[in-house]
Amino acid sequence: MLLAAVLLSGCTPDPEERSERMVNLKTVQSGPAIQAQELDGAISRQPRNASLYARRAAFRLEAGQVQAALRDINEALDLDDAPGEFYFIKARALRAEGRIKAALAATDEAARRGFASPELNLLVGEMHLATRRYQDALDQLDRALQQEPDQPAPLFYKGVAYIGLQDTVQALDYLRASLARDPRQPETLHQLAFLSNAYRQPAQAAQYAARGLKLAPTYGPLWYDYGRQFELQNQPDSAVRIYARAVQLDTTFYRADYRLGLVAYKNRRYAAAVPHLQRALRRSPRLENARQMLAESLESLARWPEAADQYRLLVQENPGNRHWTYKAWKTGNRARGIIVEDAPRPAPVEAIEPIQFQRPGL
Repeated sequence: MLLAAVLLSGCTPDPEERSERMVNLKTVQSGPAIQAQELDGAISRQPRNASLYARRAAFRLEAGQVQAALRDINEALDLDDAPGEFYFIKARALRAEGRIKAALAATDEAARRGFASPELNLLVGEMHLATRRYQDALDQLDRALQQEPDQPAPLFYKGVAYIGLQDTVQALDYLRASLARDPRQPETLHQLAFLSNAYRQPAQAAQYAARGLKLAPTYGPLWYDYGRQFELQNQPDSAVRIYARAVQLDTTFYRADYRLGLVAYKNRRYAAAVPHLQRALRRSPRLENARQMLAESLESLARWPEAADQYRLLVQENPGNRHWTYKAWKTGNRARGIIVEDAPRPAPVEAIEPIQFQRPGL
């Protein structure tokens, strides 16, 4: 044993030697961006090879280089417009740019040219989902699942589609099925936490949110879910602290801004409420009571022109509402420097001379 220990100690390098032999990870080059670059030489040697452009487009798309990918796939199609797979790659690039109508046209062309895959059905289903065509989305997602029954992505999107159709039971079933197949997806955990909060199950929501935050500690929507369960369990201070964290991480997630604005408004901290409500309304103009709270907060701060603008929007959204019409008139006058009373006095009755009756016979 002593000999073995001596041999092992003799074979083990000291710490300095080990550190010199360790690979410097910063020098390791891999991934789709590098793979795309490696095709540059091949393309320069074979500039008429459409497949090389298509392969580079796919790598660039995976690397997030959407415009460069679109240029490559268009070049490939100029050289050879027969392969359906080229149109599928183009559809993915167009979807990444948010051009859903053009992307759907490209998927139709891919299918017409014989390209068929669960990825194509998944892409079409996701785009129908984005345009709120829920039944069309479900049809495409079912086709994807027929080909690959255990894929988590179609199950997830089916859950989201059923949320849109307000079928909570089905939504939860499909989201849980997706999570069982891929338990490390933060977005799936967010959707489950959000639904649990919506149906007043904060303890369940807390578990989903906590699991998600371990995987994605900077994901704003999960922080919102975690804050909402505190609010539902009557812990408002903890909720506000977590909502503020959510806004700090993701300024586009309007629900956290709305909750912070609501709390500030209820506590008459109007200056604090305004920026939160403004951001929330930019993302969701019809958010319940948000515009009313913003208008009244601006009025309380004597920011008359801005308050008048919000009250006018409330009049447009609620035609014939006398209260908002009066508020728009009042703050509009204050914006022009005209002070009006909250309760206008009735107009004075004009004096009328007494009727002179002529006596008969006079």
